[in-house]
Amino acid sequence: MQMHILSGGRLIMKRSVYIPDAAADEKIELPVLCALLRHPQGNVLFDTGCHPLAATDPEARWGGLSRFMKLISPPEDNLVNGLAGLGIGPSDIDLVVNSHFHTDHCGCNEYFKNATILCSNKELAAANAEDAVRAGYLPTEWKHGKRFDSFDGQRDVFGDGRIVLVPVPGHTPGCIAALVGLDRSGSFLVASDSVAIRECLDRDYNPKPTWNHDIAMGSLAEIRRIQAAGTEIIFGHDAAQWDALKKGADFYD
Repeated sequence: MQMHILSGGRLIMKRSVYIPDAAADEKIELPVLCALLRHPQGNVLFDTGCHPLAATDPEARWGGLSRFMKLISPPEDNLVNGLAGLGIGPSDIDLVVNSHFHTDHCGCNEYFKNATILCSNKELAAANAEDAVRAGYLPTEWKHGKRFDSFDGQRDVFGDGRIVLVPVPGHTPGCIAALVGLDRSGSFLVASDSVAIRECLDRDYNPKPTWNHDIAMGSLAEIRRIQAAGTEIIFGHDAAQWDALKKGADFYD
């Protein structure tokens, strides 16, 4: 199995959203990380990043969210183009795993017309709730009439322990991460926004847009347990780690 790290765009926000003692005017750049998992039984995407229209007409795509979260990458910096660089088209993707349904993690879902969407039952319920838009769930991003395969607890995608989806709630009610086991490169937890940046894990911080801080702290404790067992944590938006990761055609196996 191979794991390719791909770009879903790049955001800029106030750093105080993630680090409470940051200056009010300090900014932080946030790469949006997606992963392609090339398993013998199928091609799996973990998150799909930002839709390219969010770069050209952010208010039309994201509405009021665009005032707090700005996409600074050009529209061509998107997951679909990243896959094309590997010779893979949208029709080659069998499964899309959405860690959660916030705009920067499911924005390109609509391109993968043949894929089944894997997500947690709790996340699907949250995205369908009456107050979902106010909570950051925009139907234009995630709701495209696709097949959903939702679940509770853990999910071993192919039954061989190579890709295991684990619940890490708190940022949202049903946030999930992917525990990936590779033959030569070892074990990785693709954490998405359960740990957006390394500093949150190191300093026990949860970002301001957190659904339930107590539950999120429990997920951080579980992620530390996974890390202590020898698994490398891949953060959802950490710029320093992003620069150090293999990306694109340079894969982990």
